[in-house]
Amino acid sequence: MSASGGTKAIVAALAANLSIAVAKFVAFLFSGSSSMLAESVHSLADSGNQGLLLLGGKRAQREATPQHPFGYGRERYIYAFLVSIVLFSVGGMFAVYEGYEKIKEPHAIEAWYWPVGVLVFAIIAEAFSFRTAIKESNETRGNRSWTEFVRRAKAPELPVVLLEDLGALVGLILALGGVGLALATGNGVWDGIGTLCIGILLIVIAIVLAAETKSLLLGESAGIEDVEKIKASVVDGDTVTRIIHMRTLHLGPEELLVAAKIAVRHDETAAEVADAINAAENRIREAVPIARVIYLEPDIYDAEAAAKGTNPGLEAGTDTSPGTETGADTSASGGTGAGAAPAAGVSTDEATGADEGPSTKDSGH
Repeated sequence: MSASGGTKAIVAALAANLSIAVAKFVAFLFSGSSSMLAESVHSLADSGNQGLLLLGGKRAQREATPQHPFGYGRERYIYAFLVSIVLFSVGGMFAVYEGYEKIKEPHAIEAWYWPVGVLVFAIIAEAFSFRTAIKESNETRGNRSWTEFVRRAKAPELPVVLLEDLGALVGLILALGGVGLALATGNGVWDGIGTLCIGILLIVIAIVLAAETKSLLLGESAGIEDVEKIKASVVDGDTVTRIIHMRTLHLGPEELLVAAKIAVRHDETAAEVADAINAAENRIREAVPIARVIYLEPDIYDAEAAAKGTNPGLEAGTDTSPGTETGADTSASGGTGAGAAPAAGVSTDEATGADEGPSTKDSGH
């Protein structure tokens, strides 16, 4: 797993959660607090989640195979999605059930100093883990807000750890509040209410994580900044005059596929077009190092065909000026197409005869 995968934050969270889970369970045995039981299960589920993230990062490092030619980078997304399921089922639903049972049949908390002492210790440990996750995230977050970082991050591990640690801290405060009110009033219902609130909190976080990792599993394009860098790198103003259309797709957190149809001059030879494609590919990789799989198809630009707007989501008459990502696929909309292009359909790899299979091993793994 690469640095952007937040291995340090995951290990810190794992160590904190394991120690906290043991302490909470001991406190439950001595006090009978349902909040302590719910929180111990929550910490145990979080520990399992960190294990899943580490396992996903390890499995994603496997080399590409003929059956999986683009590698296993997306396994990190799969395991992050499993984390949301575990958090929902084991953490959230159990806490809701336990809270309901405690409200239905409340009982007084015994040996109050056990749950209070453990909760204070857990808050300190979780704060340390949360601080580590924030520090790791700040190295890749840039100027983005925290909400935008969680929604737009291509590496799922840090957003997962951030939300888990945040949920753990809030859950601990809820548990402390429930235990404190139960002790102050002598009514164990407050302990059950605190437990119920913890369960609802975990379910909400699990839903957010599931929604974000689902988007990554479906396949997300490159970020706006990377797309702009790629577009600026492709056009050289000499042989490559514009981008007719372009698609990008994350094959993993640190591996990007770029596919584009580019306009070349009609009087260029096949060798000149192949050289231009190779140069464009090198410029793309220099500008966006995670762009590891690149397919560039040359064609002759047809303004009339482009104006018809066959590109998905493109309205007729959309601006198709040089360097933009828009424009119609002329091979499907009346352009001169492969027959007129001097080397139409030639991808970078085919033109050079090198790198027959896409490189799928992330450099940071």
